[in-house]
Amino acid sequence: QVKMVESGGGWVEPGTSLRLSCAASGRTFSTYAMGWFRQAPGLEREFVAAIHWNDGNTYYSDSVKGRFTISRDNAQNTVYLQMNSLKPEDTAVYYCALRFGYLSDLRLPQYDYWGQGTQVTVSS
Repeated sequence: QVKMVESGGGWVEPGTSLRLSCAASGRTFSTYAMGWFRQAPGLEREFVAAIHWNDGNTYYSDSVKGRFTISRDNAQNTVYLQMNSLKPEDTAVYYCALRFGYLSDLRLPQYDYWGQGTQVTVSS
């Protein structure tokens, strides 16, 4: 089993920054990738960013590319999402996710474990 614990959400004003963290514990030695997804009220969960655990290659949705950065700390089994230049449309519950086996398209929500979600609200 794997436990995922997210932190760092909150309320911020437009144009500011926030960093989310997600720590994985348990049987994480076979991690292939970790990702961040988000879900706004009334909308489907959407891909935000993902990172290959071994080589660190990253992937972003077009809506956050250039503003968000995903990174990882292999030793701490932790993935981060640095969010800059936040916009009101970034408001959502953000979920981290962990994938064990190969997945050709990390934008798909085919992950093995999910965090409980953390609320991010961007508003003036």
